[in-house]
Amino acid sequence: MAVYDPKSLKAEEFINDAEIRETLEYAEKNKNNLELIEKLLEKARPKKNGNGCTCAGLTHREASVLLACEDTEVIQRIYEIAAEIKQAFYGNRIVIFAPLYLSNYCVNGCLYCPYHMKNKHIPRKKLTQEEIRAEVIALQDMGHKRLAIEAGEDPVNNPIEYILDSIRTIYGVHHKNGDIRRVNVNIAATTVENYHRLKEAGIGTYVLFQETYHKESYLRLHPTGPKHDYDYHTEAMDRAMEGGIDDEGLGVLFGLELYKYEFAGLIMHAEHLEAVHGVGPHTISVPRVKRADDIDPDTFDNGISDEIFEKLTACIRLAVPYTGMIISTRENQEVRGKLLELGISQISGGSRTSVGGYAQEERPHDTEQFDVSDQRSLDEVVDWLMEKEHIPSFCTACYREGRTGDRFMSLCKNGQILNCCHPNALMTLSEYLEDYASEATKKRGYELIEKELQRIPNEKTRGIAANNIEEIRRNGKRDFRF
Repeated sequence: MAVYDPKSLKAEEFINDAEIRETLEYAEKNKNNLELIEKLLEKARPKKNGNGCTCAGLTHREASVLLACEDTEVIQRIYEIAAEIKQAFYGNRIVIFAPLYLSNYCVNGCLYCPYHMKNKHIPRKKLTQEEIRAEVIALQDMGHKRLAIEAGEDPVNNPIEYILDSIRTIYGVHHKNGDIRRVNVNIAATTVENYHRLKEAGIGTYVLFQETYHKESYLRLHPTGPKHDYDYHTEAMDRAMEGGIDDEGLGVLFGLELYKYEFAGLIMHAEHLEAVHGVGPHTISVPRVKRADDIDPDTFDNGISDEIFEKLTACIRLAVPYTGMIISTRENQEVRGKLLELGISQISGGSRTSVGGYAQEERPHDTEQFDVSDQRSLDEVVDWLMEKEHIPSFCTACYREGRTGDRFMSLCKNGQILNCCHPNALMTLSEYLEDYASEATKKRGYELIEKELQRIPNEKTRGIAANNIEEIRRNGKRDFRF
């Protein structure tokens, strides 16, 4: 029997079934242990230091106790601490991105995804480089600077060469004042050599959802195709690190398996990356199973309520305080609004999950990977965020200045990342307001910028940021960054 070892490179040892089951038993036993819970809440709370803020985070076992607790007062305190942590590490900034679907050809048989190989009535499409260019221009015309490219696993139709060509095309499109400054990549598990090639192509974060950490369920849900190999898939992040990619994004698809099991596995994966590489996940995504072509979410009997979803999100923030947390347009405006107060730091806006969807005036549905619940335009999302006193950020400076991996984590964990991220967010928001915003959004945006400039503690930094914003507004300058 495999023994739990977070430093192991074997999936069955760093995501260990026996350890997860013991964790869940411990959590159930201690869910009403208020003395222990009080200690855990105090441990999770951010602490001020001389330069900023630090936060210990919680282990998978500690965080599982909080997740199991049903005391309403404790849950409310979990929510309050999650908000404190998010504010301490990321301030009131919310990073904006959009997914770009390149191809829905796929050789896998995943039971929860409409792109599975046996689905014969969904139209299959793969974008040409010229079509990708048209998609990028449409995204730039909205105001996007950061994309997450998506493609099914198909070695014939979507080989690594196609992905690399597509990245080069995306970075090469310069339209009016538009540029895509960061391309994150969400493609199937691959080899160290291919991860190295992706790194050389200049990707930002490599994202790979585990879908489920429960091996038996994983094998059942992935009955055919290369994704059936649980170990190869689960060990992919270690190969990516070996290939030089040090910004990595984790996630599970909540609803496929019991959420407490998935939660423990997700936090264990984060702990494993820290133990082996000294760098935890750059992002953690929290998608839920949604309706799509030939996929009925009701066939999965582990769906979670909005209330459980909120609690999960907050507990992830307490366990992994430094990570960026992502909520997509799978969720509606109301749910996204609540989760913004519980630790989310990145959201998508104006998203289309169909192949070639952005270049079309009407939203196509025939090649969507899932139903988009929040169908507002990017401008509506930006205005909504500012109304809720968040700063919509289009910043990509850390990636472009080489502040990735352990360098980003060091700044983030010491609370220093705010010194550059806050003014960068304001400057990129000013770019958006000048080039893409409606008049109402522009008015609200500059009122927010004037107020937020005063919150920059360093007088010199504040002055430089204010001058740069004036250059953006008056002289058409772009791409300032700290």
